[in-house]
Amino acid sequence: MAVEIAEFGRTRAAEAVRVATLRSAALTVRVLTLGAILQDLRLAGVGRSLTLGSDSVADYEGAMRFHGSLIAPVANRIGGNRAEVCGQVLRFDPGPEQPNILHSGAAGTHLKLWSMEESGPDAVTLALDLPHGAGSFPGNRTIRATYSLPEPDCLRLEVVAETDRPTLFNAANHSYWNLDGSESWQGHRLEIAADHYLPATDDVLPTGEIAPVAGTVFDFLAGKPAGPGQPPLDHCFCLSDGRVALRPVLTLTGATGVAMTLSTTEPGVQVYDGSGAARPGRQAGEGVAIEAQGWPDAPNHRCFPSILLRPGETYRQITEWRFVAP
Repeated sequence: MAVEIAEFGRTRAAEAVRVATLRSAALTVRVLTLGAILQDLRLAGVGRSLTLGSDSVADYEGAMRFHGSLIAPVANRIGGNRAEVCGQVLRFDPGPEQPNILHSGAAGTHLKLWSMEESGPDAVTLALDLPHGAGSFPGNRTIRATYSLPEPDCLRLEVVAETDRPTLFNAANHSYWNLDGSESWQGHRLEIAADHYLPATDDVLPTGEIAPVAGTVFDFLAGKPAGPGQPPLDHCFCLSDGRVALRPVLTLTGATGVAMTLSTTEPGVQVYDGSGAARPGRQAGEGVAIEAQGWPDAPNHRCFPSILLRPGETYRQITEWRFVAP
């Protein structure tokens, strides 16, 4: 079945936002050209979207700017608004009332209109070029993001990037999930294949310690109930010390029995309980953000896996979501 392309709406600047709809026997997925956003995901037999989205472009330009977006060039935080790349010190503008730059600030790809480069029977590729110096990040960078349905129950995202100067690159899909369609994700069960995590400061910056989860509230190895603030979560779980072959790392199961398993090539997964995020007209904590990525603030911690991307190298991240109905 061919991918369906339609107009979704218009930005404040009157730019047209398009939506691509992909279908398999089990999944129906909608992706926007604005922010490469995963806007809607439906599983056959389940009468609701499993990811938190909106039908309004204005929502995505406002409070929902991170909901479902592909975040790049650097997801998560960079402490002190500075980083060093091959001897060059980069200084960033975090924006008003922000102690540290988050999700690349105003230069983030979640705020950009991507082009629809190609589509096929079960895939769509979005493209974006970032100029040298935008947001103080070096390099003319090309990014391609392909959403596809390789199997009926599986959504796959492949992100490929290149640069002409040494730069920092760490992409992440920032979807929020609620598998029950409830007012909050309370009652979900979370399992994470990580025996270490990164403790964080009050500003949600890694302290630099790589701590074992054993004996802490961050031990999800065997799986356990979780929800907004139970425990408070905005932490990176350490999966490996670098990018590896695709493997399952996390399973989220709703009280209704709908389950999602995340597989990724990335060395970390940031889990945010959504306690400070809300859709218009909804309460905070409605969904949990699960972001496969490199470790946050990596340029400022030599013991963290590097997020340096050099000319001649190709950044390639793969993340898959598999869904099971009760």
